[in-house]
Amino acid sequence: MSVTIHPMSIVDPKAQLGDGVSIGPFCMVGPDVVLGEGVELVSHVVVAGRTTIGPRTRIYPFASIGHPPQDVKYRGEPSTLTIGADCQIREGVTMNPGTEGGGMVTSVGDRCFFLANSHVGHDCRLGNNIIFSNNVMCAGHVTIGNFVVVGGGAGLQQFIRVGDHAFIGGGAGVLSDVIPFGTIRDNPAHLAGLNLIGLKRRGFTREQIHELRRAYRLLFADEGTLAERVEDVASEFAAHPLIHEILDFIREGGDKALCVPRDVTAADR
Repeated sequence: MSVTIHPMSIVDPKAQLGDGVSIGPFCMVGPDVVLGEGVELVSHVVVAGRTTIGPRTRIYPFASIGHPPQDVKYRGEPSTLTIGADCQIREGVTMNPGTEGGGMVTSVGDRCFFLANSHVGHDCRLGNNIIFSNNVMCAGHVTIGNFVVVGGGAGLQQFIRVGDHAFIGGGAGVLSDVIPFGTIRDNPAHLAGLNLIGLKRRGFTREQIHELRRAYRLLFADEGTLAERVEDVASEFAAHPLIHEILDFIREGGDKALCVPRDVTAADR
């Protein structure tokens, strides 16, 4: 397969372009950029810095990928941005590389979908199969697991963690860590049950979902401390690996507190 570059685009000769790369009009590609096989820049896309984009990822007009981090502490260190395969990056999306203070890397997994005007800040670590709806604001140093969906206009504060299969509702202001399988609502955000729709869509069994709901209610009950409830749930659900994903996430801790429910008996999404 050949590489196609529109004559109205500027591609530095040092850039590495895989087979089948297609670059539409009015794009700019910097010297340290690597575009994998079949990557498409539709038009008016700028890819800068030490940015690597995986195979078959498609980027739409006015996306700004790999420009210096929006961090006053950044001093030009040679940090990187890595984007996986088969991603869709829509109009006006911005993604920044890492900084010395955050490990020098921003990384995005495979099969992620970033809707218009969403932002991935410096030093973020994003897993696979993530969806950012329009205008999602993801600050620096955020870690997001696999199969996470973030609704339009949501804001994720720096240094928070979001576990696998979580759902964050539109407009939520997320200031704390989000457990795997959790649903987040409102601003400031609170935990509002489990992401039942997502679990069903991804093939989790009725028994698995039932056990997750039982464990959730025990974890966030009023009795005892959270640490005590974690150990009680670990003992009762010793043979349930999905529940232990939640327990491990809580035990690992982070820089932020845990997002908790206002009412543990509230309906799941």
